[in-house]
Amino acid sequence: MQKIYLSDAGPKVSPAVYGFYRWNNITNITATMEEIVNLCLDLGINTFDHGDSYGSYHCEEAFGELLAKNKIRRQDVVLFTKCGLKSVSSNQPEVRINHYNSSAEHIVKSVEASLIKLKTDYIDIFLLDHLDPISDLEKTAQALENLHKSGKIKNFGVANFSVFQHQLLATYLSLPIVTNHIELNLLNSEALDNGQLDYIKQRYMRPMASSPLAAGRIATGTDEQATRVREKLEEIAGKYQADFESLAIAWLIKLGALPLIGTTDTQRIRKITKAFDIELDHQDWYDLYNTSRGI
Repeated sequence: MQKIYLSDAGPKVSPAVYGFYRWNNITNITATMEEIVNLCLDLGINTFDHGDSYGSYHCEEAFGELLAKNKIRRQDVVLFTKCGLKSVSSNQPEVRINHYNSSAEHIVKSVEASLIKLKTDYIDIFLLDHLDPISDLEKTAQALENLHKSGKIKNFGVANFSVFQHQLLATYLSLPIVTNHIELNLLNSEALDNGQLDYIKQRYMRPMASSPLAAGRIATGTDEQATRVREKLEEIAGKYQADFESLAIAWLIKLGALPLIGTTDTQRIRKITKAFDIELDHQDWYDLYNTSRGI
């Protein structure tokens, strides 16, 4: 895959990104991590999205072990990581309820811990996941600026921010925001209606589409919308000699979005990458969009 700029402020990433956000129930993280990372690299995906809580707080450490064992070279990969969402886990007994924390103290602590776990000196793109309404944004912004100046984070982005939250945080920062991770797929196209996608493009950024196959619901969902969309995908897929899941990803690519892959199903990962060979017709795009909305 040819690398592309994430925004006008950089950096370059692969046009598909692998994320570990669905890894909480993986039983053998170390072996699975090596298999998935190697497959991604073979397919041209060199950009990986972490979070401090992913894999019940173990994914960063497992990835760091690959780096430490020279299974992969640091200069060959682009690393996202994030903090903000605090999830209840036996590995974090102090977390009583799921909540958000955007405080300066938490951000600095999380970045320092991620650097240790990932066994790296810097994070290519650090993300703030959700905005905590009771944190002091001025201090939050200052912490981010200081981490950037120190070289510990090279770029900064956000995840699951509304347009207004995105704008609010930007007013406190001189550091550019280079991306916003949003949920976007054929079964959830709210970002096209609530302004998120338009604002991301206005800021010359590429949207990162999490859950691009709706957590597998496009393939296996039995609800009316999923069934309707799947039938339309299968109808159109023959025209492109493609799998219907590849076509669902091609619909996102047509929007300029970068799919954030979360599955550990290797065949599904391959299907996603094949979407980049599909040039979806303008009217076919709308046929799928209208089908999703039931019109």
